[in-house]
Amino acid sequence: RQIVVNMAATGNEEQTLLPDIEEEAEGMEREMDSEEEEEEGMGVEHSEEEDEEDTSEDERENEAEIQRLEEQLSINVFDYNCHVDLIKLLRQEGKLHRLRKARQKMSELFPLTEEIWLDWLKDEIRVTEDESDREKVYELFERAVKDYVCPEIWLEYVQYSIGGMGAQGGIERVRSIFERALTAVGLHMTKGATIWEAYREFEIVILSTVQVFYSGFLLRFITEYQHELLNAQLERIHTLFRRQLAVPLMDMEGTYAEYSDWADDGVPEMVTRQYRRALQQLEKCKPFEEALLVSETPKLAEYQAYIDFEMKEGDPARVQIIFERALAENCLVPDLWIKYTTYLDRQLKIKDLVLSAYERAVRNCPWTMGLWKSYLLALERHEADHQTMTDVFEKALNAGFIQATDYVEIWQSYLDYLRRRVDFKWSRELDELRAAFARSLDYLKQDVEERFSESGDLSCTIMQIWARIEALHCKNMQKARELWDSIMTKGNAKHANMWLEYYNLERSYGDASHCRKALHRAVQCTSDYPEHVCDVLLNFERVEGSLEDWDAAVQKTETKINRVNEQRARVAEKEALQARQEEEKAEHRRKAKADKKGQKKSQKANRTGDKRKAEDEYEEEWGEDAELPSKRLRGEEDFGSTATEELMETESGLFGRRAPPRKTEPPGFRKNQQRSSEALRQLQDASKEPRKDENSVFVSNLAFNLDDPDGKLRTLFQGCGTVQQVRPVFSMKGVFRGYCYVQFEDRLAVPEALKLDRQEVDGRPMYVSPCVDKNKNPDFKVFKYKTAMEKHKIFISGLPYTCTKETLEDLCKQHGTVKAIRLVTNRSGKPKGLAYVEYENEAQASQAVVKLDGTMLENFTLSVAISNPPGRKMEDKGAPSRLLGAAMPRQPQGARGKGRTQISLLPRSLYRQSTPDAKAENGTVSAPHTTSLSNEDFARMLLKK
Repeated sequence: RQIVVNMAATGNEEQTLLPDIEEEAEGMEREMDSEEEEEEGMGVEHSEEEDEEDTSEDERENEAEIQRLEEQLSINVFDYNCHVDLIKLLRQEGKLHRLRKARQKMSELFPLTEEIWLDWLKDEIRVTEDESDREKVYELFERAVKDYVCPEIWLEYVQYSIGGMGAQGGIERVRSIFERALTAVGLHMTKGATIWEAYREFEIVILSTVQVFYSGFLLRFITEYQHELLNAQLERIHTLFRRQLAVPLMDMEGTYAEYSDWADDGVPEMVTRQYRRALQQLEKCKPFEEALLVSETPKLAEYQAYIDFEMKEGDPARVQIIFERALAENCLVPDLWIKYTTYLDRQLKIKDLVLSAYERAVRNCPWTMGLWKSYLLALERHEADHQTMTDVFEKALNAGFIQATDYVEIWQSYLDYLRRRVDFKWSRELDELRAAFARSLDYLKQDVEERFSESGDLSCTIMQIWARIEALHCKNMQKARELWDSIMTKGNAKHANMWLEYYNLERSYGDASHCRKALHRAVQCTSDYPEHVCDVLLNFERVEGSLEDWDAAVQKTETKINRVNEQRARVAEKEALQARQEEEKAEHRRKAKADKKGQKKSQKANRTGDKRKAEDEYEEEWGEDAELPSKRLRGEEDFGSTATEELMETESGLFGRRAPPRKTEPPGFRKNQQRSSEALRQLQDASKEPRKDENSVFVSNLAFNLDDPDGKLRTLFQGCGTVQQVRPVFSMKGVFRGYCYVQFEDRLAVPEALKLDRQEVDGRPMYVSPCVDKNKNPDFKVFKYKTAMEKHKIFISGLPYTCTKETLEDLCKQHGTVKAIRLVTNRSGKPKGLAYVEYENEAQASQAVVKLDGTMLENFTLSVAISNPPGRKMEDKGAPSRLLGAAMPRQPQGARGKGRTQISLLPRSLYRQSTPDAKAENGTVSAPHTTSLSNEDFARMLLKK
């Protein structure tokens, strides 16, 4: 208030002129001199010559840096950071003229931020001397308020205008600027109140001057006209109070209390009702405002949620202000500009508002072709003149798009505009359209191809449109044919669809002779779909041609089809030859491995002496005969076809596997054998009942040590329906395999059972999936989670193992609405330190990645990224278990697996070191060449020790 009062009290007094920047620099030097004198008094010895040398040295360094920045800008004028650094340095040095030029140049290329505009405006206000200079500052303010909607700039604008209220029409000008400021930022929920209060205090100051003038001895001379002026001023203040109380703003209660004290007759009932409605609206918006208050820049996700809320509310003014607030902090987000301009273009349809928004959008995001394209359409929709359309299009060509196809689309939009304005009865616009088509082709061929190594228009869409316009509107089939000849020479003659497009053009606007010619050329040149082109030619001759034409078409198509079949046969033969060569190579590798294996066996057979005798004794004691009991044990446990069928599982990778045979009975072997017999009896009993997969579910991921799986699963699934049988699957040793089948009497119980998927059983998530025979349905998959990128979901790694869903939700909900959280666990149900968090939309997920990546949680550093799970590897059941010629897995314990004793029977001196540098060839590791050693060789090696 004091600022407004002081500025208004000055009337038409001129503003105090502050020294310019050069004078300020001199003042700073004088201050430095005084500080130096004080330092000398304190015993610090400095000479004036040294200070001058230091100052001149700093000036020389700054001047060199300024020249470097200016030179860099001469090379790349679009270097935004370079502009900012140059402006800061020039302002520091006090070079006003060069500073003004630098700011002017930057403002022509980019919208300036609020800080840059405020610094510029304050510097210009300091050097304002007369009324003409004030008008230049007004013009500068008008440019500043067009870049972004900033309450601070508008407040500075109205305060500056108050300083000139003493001029003719000054008060009305101030009021006009205040009204514009209220229209622009009066609905800003957190900062709009400052404009309202400044406007109201300005009118109160005017009222106080009127009341002072009418007091004292002049009171008796007040005329009726002057009394009306006083009442009008009072009504202005009442109106401002009423207007402000109808708008939801922060601290509305204080404004209402102030109005209650100020109004002599109290607050009217209508104003009270409007105030209460505004309070209700404020309560709805407060959660969004609080989210913006606690979040960090750029707050994109919070603004997106706020915008969606306001668009549902449907108040255009409030939608506009929240868009402007979001764009002030996210000016480089093209999607936000597209959403805003689309809303203005389709909902408000106000010319100045729409075109202003598009102009600001393309200045902030010039690389976005979609904004330029929509801008051209908006200009045409609002009947902009042709020169304006052409200027905007030329700016778009110089915007620097990132794809060659962007230039094709912007040219198409401009050519569409030119076509719509052509009156084909007059040649002037038509000549301009043809010239534009020709220029577009040259531009794509030269400029675009030089930059991107491609024109971006592989199918020659622009030339096709030009040919159709010539044929349809200009009746110039000769020009259309020339264009299509050019299209075909650009590598499109091999595509059947291009020939059919040309044929349809001739069919619609040409004649039968050219249609036949086009189809004959198509049959000759097409390589992708020759049969289709041949059918079109034959059908055409059936309708249009003579017998001679039909015979020629049949002969040509048969020749083409025969040639195509021969080419396909040669390709197939070549592929078969390559396949045979691959098989021969694989067979050769198998033989080489077999030879190496036989060589190793022969080396073992040639061993003599004590070592051979020890081996004989070892074989006699632990030989192959000892393995017979375990093998016979498997034969004794004859599960039959029913048991084999029951061991079949539905989830990939879980087929029954037999444990390695043990040569001696381990502890508890008899007990496991009894459990195996019990499992066999259970399976045999279950096989007597008919098996119905449609009535069953497959339950997996259960604990191997689960006691009484039959009873527990019956209890668990009894709420879904009547359980007919539970078929747990056991290994050959009678150990529970962790999965089973649950069969119901009614198939309607299956959907209810599937709802129990992921329910915990003894601390492990139980997986419930449909029971499907994968031998009959090999493509059936039950994997629940996606294996492609999920842009609305984030993947977090590095979590502490003690982290719970509640802790993770509290952490993630700060950046958006969390829909689901999944903590990844191992088979025992213990966490792996990984999690997936699903948000409502992609913007919230992106915001969470930016904010959470690298943060700390319980001394653990989190890594956060957009969810992109790897593809699930499914083995091809039709393929052999091992590729032909692939390397066998390494067996460090010997050819027969791990030995029965860990005691080495080979002297340490005979150990051979592994060869790490063995070269791999064709996917196999070649073993070093070894030669057979005689007994004498062994003796020499031992004697060396």
